Amino acid sequence: MALEAISGVNKLPFMNKFDEVQKNWDLQQIEMATSNFTNPYSLMAPPFENPAVNLPKILEHCKVRMDFDHGTTTLGFKYQGGVVLCADSRATSGQYIGSQTMKKIVELNNYMLGTLAGGAADCVYWDRVLARECRLHELRYKRRIAVDAAARMMCNICAEYKGMGLVMGMILAGCDDEGSKLIYVDSEGMRSHGSVFSVGSGSPYALGVLDTGYRWDMTNEEAFDLARRGIYHATRKDAYSGGIVRLYHINEKGWRNISNTDCHELHDMFENEPVNYANNPNMPCTSREWILHKVRQDVLSQVAAVTAEKALKVKDRLVSQNR
Repeated sequence: MALEAISGVNKLPFMNKFDEVQKNWDLQQIEMATSNFTNPYSLMAPPFENPAVNLPKILEHCKVRMDFDHGTTTLGFKYQGGVVLCADSRATSGQYIGSQTMKKIVELNNYMLGTLAGGAADCVYWDRVLARECRLHELRYKRRIAVDAAARMMCNICAEYKGMGLVMGMILAGCDDEGSKLIYVDSEGMRSHGSVFSVGSGSPYALGVLDTGYRWDMTNEEAFDLARRGIYHATRKDAYSGGIVRLYHINEKGWRNISNTDCHELHDMFENEPVNYANNPNMPCTSREWILHKVRQDVLSQVAAVTAEKALKVKDRLVSQNR
């Protein structure tokens, strides 16, 4: 054996023992499956075309169900004081609640945050990759990465894995040399700038509150209250949202974690609060008093519309008679 080792003959494939050949093959498979440890952009894809379409067919044939519903509620908006991000903390797999403490707002650097919506594994993995790239950018160029550059990077990643089953909707928010930014990126490769976004199964309910109470000239406290109300309203209507309502604020000084409040505490707060419509006519729709007030307004507006329509018909009839 010593002579074989000195001459290098033992390195030839046919000189290896079977267990050593098997061990080398296992090591090669492990290296292929964990290639993303050295290159995070290299993931082992399923060994067939169009996995998003073909994988459910294979699972159906094997009678295995993996098409789980996923839901969440995240929102973000810009106003005169910076950017506000707010999200719930419930992680679900179909009807099963996996966690009530999921952190869906990720700190990418001291001036930029990202939200998670979609598949938990996809969102957490790619947010970590993006945080790594943001840090490497700072080390290489001695300055922070721009929010647009981070969004473009994420968009390119999503475009590369389009059709592979990636499920992700992300809100990137931050402050750079150009001011406050709010950008939406999803797994289809879409990238969109805006002032108000909400992503997840509870987003229609959150957007209803934002449409009612959003103004550019809000104070910080008004903005924080509006964000909490938006997420709280979604947790009441959407079974896949709930847990802790996490609130962050971003401006030129960086991000701050404003509060982490259980949605049950917000329910007690908003349900029993006194409402003064004279001082705050744009109070979002969360309390019972607001709903009754809104119903009365809607009824009055409908009556006014019907009255105006009847008056217009009478006027047209009189005009036609005079002719």
